Amino acid sequence: MEQVRAIKCTKRWKALLTVIFIIISMVILSPKKVSAATGSINTTASVANIQKYGNVVLDIKSADLLSSGYEFGDILNVSFGEHNLKLPLCSDFSDVDTGAAGIFTKQEYALLAINMKDFATTYGIAVKNTAADNSVSWQAADGVTDQIRVSISLDTKGGYYDEYLLHQLRYTANREDYPNLSDDQFANFREVTTTGIGKGVLYRSASPINPIFNRNTYADAAIRQAKVTTIMNLADDPETVASFPNVDATYYSKQNYITLNMGVDVEAEDFGEKLAEGIRFFLSKPGVYLVHCTEGKDRAGFTIAVLECLMGASYDEVAADYMTTFYNYYGITADDERYHVILANNLEKSLKHVLGVNRLRDTDLSERAAEYLKTSGLTDEEISRLKQCLAGTAAVPEATEGTVQETEVTYGTYRVKNGDTLSRIAREKYGDSKKWTDIFALNKDRISNPNRIYIGQELKLAIT
Repeated sequence: MEQVRAIKCTKRWKALLTVIFIIISMVILSPKKVSAATGSINTTASVANIQKYGNVVLDIKSADLLSSGYEFGDILNVSFGEHNLKLPLCSDFSDVDTGAAGIFTKQEYALLAINMKDFATTYGIAVKNTAADNSVSWQAADGVTDQIRVSISLDTKGGYYDEYLLHQLRYTANREDYPNLSDDQFANFREVTTTGIGKGVLYRSASPINPIFNRNTYADAAIRQAKVTTIMNLADDPETVASFPNVDATYYSKQNYITLNMGVDVEAEDFGEKLAEGIRFFLSKPGVYLVHCTEGKDRAGFTIAVLECLMGASYDEVAADYMTTFYNYYGITADDERYHVILANNLEKSLKHVLGVNRLRDTDLSERAAEYLKTSGLTDEEISRLKQCLAGTAAVPEATEGTVQETEVTYGTYRVKNGDTLSRIAREKYGDSKKWTDIFALNKDRISNPNRIYIGQELKLAIT
């Protein structure tokens, strides 16, 4: 009898342990993205500021918003004024498609923003004023009070989670993290070689002067090697350029360049107007051209695509060049399922909009690009001249002051000694420490980082 009781007791304990194990397994293995909300989450905030590109800064810290119980990939109800929006909670603007809105935590304070567009203007919060020097200021829209209250609550737990994962493309500023890339690729620098564009005429890159992503020195060395003379800077204004460290020591600073301070919304009317201004600058300074923004990815990617279309490139050519940037930054290749998602939600979407077409592969892209540039303010004569310049058939004047003249150069070698830097070597050999960029450009096959040279290393030097 006691043995029977013991057996029954053992069975009960086994059953109980089995139930406990199943419950624990369900808790541990249940994915966060489908977990039910533990209760209603409600948050209130106010508009604190509006940034240059129309992003609306809230007075709630990003960390506090996330600690309230919301998670990346949740869809939130966001209400202010007469607007009731359903927005995904994301980290960075790139976590949503071009033209899509979201609530973002990439900065200290949470932002309401639209990827590549202007949230403040779109939702009637404020009006943007652009001064003659392209500086931007904001004022409250008609009927809007200074204090705008924003209500935030949970709509769908994990409702955007799959899309959020797809957008998780990240890159670093460390050259060492890209051992398979050349210095030019790391700088997102390349010649534009699509149909109709002349050899050695047009280049694109990340910023050769902005150090934020550590690609500037590589880009500056690359444009020097390519003998770039005329530069369209889509990202900055003159004051910002002047603020970059050691900008006066760059090859870039000695060339002809224009600063356009463009917004990131390539479909905006003022984007086209500023592009026309940049093109007129190109026409006034024929030579070897460079187009860049900060990363050489979005604004530069779209601008180059328009020029490629104008010159007769097929959409497949344009797309391949555009996606080279995503290989340089993220390692995305054509056999990656994200490749076509990126194209569809960025370049393809923007080109269809500005060119006014539904299909890109069976459309005269050259004609549509010309119409877009005319709408942006260029004349037929200016467009004709632009095509001649990009084809390399326009007459190019002699180099002006500040550009590089072609001279006969011989070369020698220098062995690095203790305490040397490229600047110190440049000062010793050329009498000007700023010429370290010349040494770096000559030795790109030997130096991967201009801040790292080694005792005994042999460098190539120009002998004047």
